Amino acid sequence: MSEAKVWSGRIDSADGPTAVRWHQQVRAPQEDSPAGVSLIGYPCDLGVYINKGRVGAANGPDEIIKALANLPWRLSRPVYDCGNIKWEGELEDAQAALANKVFKQLQAGHNPIVLGGGHDVAWGSFQGLRRHLDQAAPDKVLGILNLDAHFDLRSDSEGASSGTPFQQIAKYCKNTGKPFHYAVFGISEYANTQALFDRADKLGVTYLKDTHCGFTQLGPMLRALDAFMSKIDCLYLTIDLDVLPAATAPGVSAPAACGVPLEIVEAMLDAIQRKGLPVLMADIAEYNPTYDIDSRTARVAARLAARLAGLLGKPTTKA
Repeated sequence: MSEAKVWSGRIDSADGPTAVRWHQQVRAPQEDSPAGVSLIGYPCDLGVYINKGRVGAANGPDEIIKALANLPWRLSRPVYDCGNIKWEGELEDAQAALANKVFKQLQAGHNPIVLGGGHDVAWGSFQGLRRHLDQAAPDKVLGILNLDAHFDLRSDSEGASSGTPFQQIAKYCKNTGKPFHYAVFGISEYANTQALFDRADKLGVTYLKDTHCGFTQLGPMLRALDAFMSKIDCLYLTIDLDVLPAATAPGVSAPAACGVPLEIVEAMLDAIQRKGLPVLMADIAEYNPTYDIDSRTARVAARLAARLAGLLGKPTTKA
């Protein structure tokens, strides 16, 4: 579990038992813990460094937890803090350590939320999830929904980075005969080369540009999301905070000039919940506190983590 000083905050004891906050409810998991949501920290930005981005995301997980700790508690399922992964060595070692922790939490009946860290987190998360599905439900068709300004489909021929995870997943799926169902909403035309658009088209990726994810395009966007979800049995959801406008999320590795409004991101989460599609796990990637302003991005990440905690597993109807 993360340090106790991270899980601290206001206590409103005079307001009774319904005035509790996250820091009063989150516990460390035990062998006999009932099924819940598990938080896993991925304090790694090696992939960002390799991808020539601005580093600092390694400090993201603890800062997100600090922001999450003081939020009001509104969940019926328990939440467990599994702490940050421990590893030594290269990027692949960090991803392997994450994969093992994700796998163990899924096997124990929990639904992980991984807090990053660079978006290379996705390759580690996917490996752990895929290993779990291969043992527990090999016939289930998995889909990946990435809310992101970038495809992250760069070639890994010169090594893995934060820009290669979904290319690595695509290659894995091809080599193992698994379907590659990948959707990205929020793509910036000015943050992806034509080579990446061509690769996405060749791989059959479903994507919408940020210019098609605004308030006036909400209906068509949600219909495209529903069409993607209709092809799969379960979902892995990964959110790169740079999908949001820079004014909303300045503390990221690559701030967005345009971005998708937070209200639209939450409308997508609502649509997933209405669909009733099992969301097995989620990531929040690329939070970089070095460049945050007034903890603005940390607060957004915490809000999204709280929303995801209520969405994972067997979805319930939103109140």
